[in-house]
Amino acid sequence: MQSNVPTEGIGALLDGVHANPFDLLGPHEVAEGGRRALAVRAYWPESRQVWMIDEEHGVHRPMRRIHPSGLYETVCPLDGTERPHRYRLRVSTQSGQIITMHDPYAFEPLLTELDLHLFGEGKHFDIHRRMGAQRRTIEGVSGTNFAVWAPNAQSVSVVGDFNAWDGRLHPMRRRGSSGIWELFLPGAAAGQKYKYRIKSKFGDVGDRSDPFGFHAELPPCTASVVADLDQYAWNDEPWMRERRSSDPLRKPISIYEVHLGSWRQDPHRLHGWMNYRDLAHQLVEYCLRMGYTHLELLPISEHPFTGSWGYQTVGYYAPTSRYGTPADFMYFVDHCHRHGIGVLVDWVPAHFPRDAHGLRRFDGTALFEHEDPRQGEHPDWGTLIFNYGRNEVRNYLLANALFLADRYHIDGLRVDAVASMLYLDYSRKEGEWIPNRHGGRENLEAIDFLREFNTRAHERFPGILTIAEESTAWGGVSRPVDAGGLGFSMKWNMGWMNDTIRYMRNDPIHRRHHHNELTFSLIYAFSENFVLPLSHDEVVHGKHALLDQMPGDLWRKFANLRLLFSYMWTHPGKKLLFMGGDFGQWTEWTHERPLPWDLLQWETHQGVQKLVADLNHLYRRCPALHDADFDGRGFEWIDCHNGNDSVLVYLRKAVTSEDLAVVCCNFTPVVRKDYRVGVPRPGWYQEVLNSDSAYYGGSNVGNYPGVHAANRTHHMRPHSITVTLPPLSAVVFQRTGSD
Repeated sequence: MQSNVPTEGIGALLDGVHANPFDLLGPHEVAEGGRRALAVRAYWPESRQVWMIDEEHGVHRPMRRIHPSGLYETVCPLDGTERPHRYRLRVSTQSGQIITMHDPYAFEPLLTELDLHLFGEGKHFDIHRRMGAQRRTIEGVSGTNFAVWAPNAQSVSVVGDFNAWDGRLHPMRRRGSSGIWELFLPGAAAGQKYKYRIKSKFGDVGDRSDPFGFHAELPPCTASVVADLDQYAWNDEPWMRERRSSDPLRKPISIYEVHLGSWRQDPHRLHGWMNYRDLAHQLVEYCLRMGYTHLELLPISEHPFTGSWGYQTVGYYAPTSRYGTPADFMYFVDHCHRHGIGVLVDWVPAHFPRDAHGLRRFDGTALFEHEDPRQGEHPDWGTLIFNYGRNEVRNYLLANALFLADRYHIDGLRVDAVASMLYLDYSRKEGEWIPNRHGGRENLEAIDFLREFNTRAHERFPGILTIAEESTAWGGVSRPVDAGGLGFSMKWNMGWMNDTIRYMRNDPIHRRHHHNELTFSLIYAFSENFVLPLSHDEVVHGKHALLDQMPGDLWRKFANLRLLFSYMWTHPGKKLLFMGGDFGQWTEWTHERPLPWDLLQWETHQGVQKLVADLNHLYRRCPALHDADFDGRGFEWIDCHNGNDSVLVYLRKAVTSEDLAVVCCNFTPVVRKDYRVGVPRPGWYQEVLNSDSAYYGGSNVGNYPGVHAANRTHHMRPHSITVTLPPLSAVVFQRTGSD
């Protein structure tokens, strides 16, 4: 063995526990005969011979085997003071294959000391441009830089298609105390699969998917895939410019919630899954026809179990490969934007699954999660809870949210299961949780995380929406952080949803006894910026489809559903409806089958679809119905006390114009003629929507084309209109005449 080889590192390299193989491998300046020389070392097990190819002089230097395991070295003179020029290695394997490549151990790392410091502080919000598999070209040499956080590992190697999944070939370099391991692999190309082979401090070895991986194999396969996110050419700058300069909360927001795998299916494709590009064209056409302003996608981040609907995420940075590549998903968002449709995605920073290739005990220790199950496990879902108090974990999640907005132009994130993040005793009995440092039940680290998430998202991406699925009475969810709130743009109104669905399930004859369930929502309607959700959660797990939850015979079921939608679209708050509800799907939703579009051969289902489309278009063109969704000045009760007749009458007003609308809801099948309604101004009140119209499948009772207001006081207002209230229906009047 030559004297210039540091023997102390050879054993660690051969045992697979060397923390910095660069100390031994690659080019090293040495003294040879009193002169400067370059020693190049390479480790290639099960090889016959390795050569160093001097690219400048075209010289092939055979390397000397200095250890029988496959460690080689060659020493050549150095002239001048310049840095040694590039070289390549040529390997003859035991099988006779000849491989030529640039030496990975001859390249400097990508991550700087500032990168490492910021990540350790939890403040590197562009860490997605450093970690994972980053395509790079260095001095004309193209390849991929791999970086992974595994602070408690003995060693980490990158394995993949580029090295026949041999963990001995490419051990990574540990970057000081940061816990990050890094290696640039020349020639590693987009489309190649890879994992990290991690040897824990306990000695066990396992292959893990990349937490920062941008693409993944199609499940049930679990490898990450090298992807280049810079190749797609975006064409949505007009949309992005408008988003940055406007206030989305003053605009109509009607969200169509979609599970991409079951919206429609192609029987000629695997599992029926359509490509993001095909879905983009079909969904945009549908949204434009139906009048929706936004799509909200159930989680599209990579998940191993299709039946989790995406809510048990493994690859936070990888759009699921079920529907195509990252470029395909970029096209999806781009196409939506170019046709005026916003794209929201469900985001799940509350928990993650236990799959062996994922985040669980990633480096052999509780890294992303808490060690103590009283803090680190969800009893309801069998999943693990992120350790929001750890800087690097918080950074991982924060950067992921910003990554989705940055690289995929996402318009908003609906954050799932926020309530489970806020409370340490969520779904736990006494003794099953650990109080915070003040002895309370609030998860202080999670609260800080949510506030920072909202602050950074809105600072960096003006106009982006952050929406909380939060089911408790926690105050200030959608209030600014500097005012003591959590900083979300909006919050799902779970109280409205529960009360309204419970009320609508009652037979109309009993509704008079539950009138307060409808009026209660207006007591707190403006305490938060609310979204009214009829989501996927309301049509699964034995709850039945919305149509099937309505009481009565066939006619009454459809009438009740049309009434529910009309009440929802005229109630203060933005709107969200899960796919299938808008044409009256009969059966519970399942991810395994496409929506029953064949129901639209029936006029009753066509009628529901026509009504939702007209509600959306009315909502968008009528400022009174959207301008002041979060402002108490935009709503007035006209009559909220007529519980005996189960009638509600209310006024919606714009604050930026004189526009107003009168809404009359009759929650019984009794036609109420000559029903007098007080109005604030004289003039003509046009009937702009009647859910009982024959066009929607109703009995066609109504007031078309409208009514004149009389100078007769009623409901403590100076004017009034006399109308007919159709059965199980809502009627909307818009004032169009002058005073």
